[in-house]
Amino acid sequence: MATSKSGGSTQNGRDSKSKRLGCKMFDGQVVTGGEIIVRQRGTKFHPGPGVMRGGDDTLFATKQGIIKYKSGYKGRRVICVQ
Repeated sequence: MATSKSGGSTQNGRDSKSKRLGCKMFDGQVVTGGEIIVRQRGTKFHPGPGVMRGGDDTLFATKQGIIKYKSGYKGRRVICVQ
């Protein structure tokens, strides 16, 4: 018989990796076509002219220009490339 209880595995220690969400480019910065502007879950920011939304709600530039963050319809935050 063992003199002490055998050590079992713990139920802790699992966690998902962080997804590095958030703004990657800010107001007034110059972007080229295809550059990621915002990584997000859901539509915290909405695409305006010169910006498209990817399948995972990522916003990216479709043309070269300067980023502008604007207020849109119903208080939505819209990102445009001019």
